[in-house]
Amino acid sequence: MTPLEEAAEAAAKLLLFREICTHPLALSWQELIQQLMAGDPLPCWAAYGRWFELLAQQNLSWREWLIQEIRWADNPFARAALRGGEIPTPLLQAARHDLRCLQILAESQELIEEQMQALGLGIPWPDGDSNCAGWDPRSFADWGLSLETLIAHYRQRGVGICARYWAFRWGPAGLEGIPAPDLPDWEEIYGYERQKQQLAANTEALLRGDLALHVLLYGARGTGKSSLVKALLRRYGPQGLRLLELRRTDLMQLSEILAELRKQGLPFVLFVDDLSFEADETEFKQLKVLLEGDLVAPPPNVRLYATSNRRHLVREFFADRPNPQDQEVHAWDTVQEKLSLRDRFGLTLTFPPFTQDDYLATVEHLAQRLGFTQSLEALRRRALIWAQQQNGFSGRTARQFLDAVRAGLAKGNE
Repeated sequence: MTPLEEAAEAAAKLLLFREICTHPLALSWQELIQQLMAGDPLPCWAAYGRWFELLAQQNLSWREWLIQEIRWADNPFARAALRGGEIPTPLLQAARHDLRCLQILAESQELIEEQMQALGLGIPWPDGDSNCAGWDPRSFADWGLSLETLIAHYRQRGVGICARYWAFRWGPAGLEGIPAPDLPDWEEIYGYERQKQQLAANTEALLRGDLALHVLLYGARGTGKSSLVKALLRRYGPQGLRLLELRRTDLMQLSEILAELRKQGLPFVLFVDDLSFEADETEFKQLKVLLEGDLVAPPPNVRLYATSNRRHLVREFFADRPNPQDQEVHAWDTVQEKLSLRDRFGLTLTFPPFTQDDYLATVEHLAQRLGFTQSLEALRRRALIWAQQQNGFSGRTARQFLDAVRAGLAKGNE
C-alpha cells in the first residue's frame, strides 16, 4: 500500500471523528489525494489549488487545522469526557484508533508537498504557533498516546460550539457563538475593589463547582457594571467560563435555554444588561424559575449576572399602590410580587456614582496602562473640561476622554 493509499484508507476508517471529513477543506484534501493517486498533472494542480485556497482562508496548515477540529469535536467520546467519570472502554479504544488515523492524515501534509513539488506546483504551508491553545498532540510520536490529555482538554474547555467560542447569544437555532466579543481588561476597570473581589470570588466558586450566587450589579450609569461582567470572560474564559448574553425577549424561552446549558456542562454566566421591566410586563416571572427553581432545580453550572440602574427592577407607579376602592382584594400581594425580584438575587453589588476624585483617578490609571506620555496634570485639566462638556463623572466618561485624546478630538481642551 502506498502512503497516499494509506492516507485515504485512514480517512475512511474513522469511527468517532468522521464529521471532520465532511468539512469542505477535508473534502478538498480527499479529492487531491485521489488525483495524486491517479497521477494526471492537470487535475492535480486544480485539486491542489482548491485545497490551498481553503487552507489560506483558515490561515492554518493542514496539520494545525486537523488539531483544531479535534479540539472542537462534538461526538459521543467528547461528551463522555466532558461529563466526567469513567469513559466506556469501547469509546476509549475507538478514540485512540481515530487519533492514530488522524495522525496519518496530518502527516500527509509533507507527502502532498513532495508530490506537488515533483509536479512543479508545491508551495509548503508551514505549521505555526498561533493556534496551539489546549490539547496539542505534536509532542507525541504516537497521537494515540495523547488520549488522556485530550480528555482533560474536553473537561476544561468543553466540546463543540462551547469549545469554539466563549461568548454567545440565543438565536432561532439555539446557542450562537460570538467570534470576536468585546472583552474589557479586568485590571483597566478602576475602583470598586470590594465589588470586584466579591464578583471574582463568586465566579471562581462557579468554576470550581461550588455553591455560587446569582448576582445583581446595581448602581449609577457608567460605573463599569457591564464591563466587569464581560471582563470576567477574558479573565476566566481559559478556565472554562462561558457567557450567554440574553435580551429581555429571550426570557420567554428561559426553560429551553437552561435545558441546553445544563447539557453543555461548562460553567455559564447568563448576562442580562440593564435589567428592568415595565409594570405591565410579565417576563420577570420567568426569572424566578432560574433564581429559585420550580419542580426542576436550576442547573448548578448556570448563574445569572444582571446589571441595572434601578434599585427596583419592576417599574412601579403611585397608582399601583392599593386603594380601598380597588377591586383586587389582595392588592399588596401584587405590589410585593413586583418588588420581590431584586430580593431573589443572592448577591447584590452596589456601585455608587463617581466623584470628581474617582473620575480623575480613573483617568490617571487608564492613561498609565495605555502608555500616555502627556503630563498627568495637563490630562486632569483637560479631563475635567471634557466631563463638563460631555456626560459627567464616570468610568465610561474617563475612557471616552482618553479615546478622544488618542483620536485627536480633545485638543481644544488645553
